[in-house]
Amino acid sequence: MERVIRTNLFAVLWLTRAAASHMGPGSSIINTSSVQAYEPSTQLLDYAATKAAVNNLTVNLAADLGPRGIRVNAVAPGPIWTPLQPATRPTDKIETFGADTPLGRAGQPGEVAPAYVFLASPADASYVSGTVLGVTGGKPVF
Repeated sequence: MERVIRTNLFAVLWLTRAAASHMGPGSSIINTSSVQAYEPSTQLLDYAATKAAVNNLTVNLAADLGPRGIRVNAVAPGPIWTPLQPATRPTDKIETFGADTPLGRAGQPGEVAPAYVFLASPADASYVSGTVLGVTGGKPVF
């Protein structure tokens, strides 16, 4: 549990502190959350808790860094096909992975990437800060 918290939460804090000192108006920080923050799986208790904390941290950092013109947002993907899925799930679970989304399937990494590009854009997302953008196939993120 401590390793997951260090990796998923402390790292965001440490990197933000280090990067923010070099950032100016128009800069953007994009954190990675997860649908697990909203619909946690019991076997991912530590992971889900850190992603909920990342959401809260994102909103608070947006308020803290906003006066300096730095936008802070997060992307909450899930379920997305990554090498982690077949490596950590039984075969019967892989066959139905993502079927419980309104779109009826898991997403591909290439379907998540545009969310980061949008949030990073100083033209397209210049007034977007403190937002967690769900890329979840329709699973709610609130």
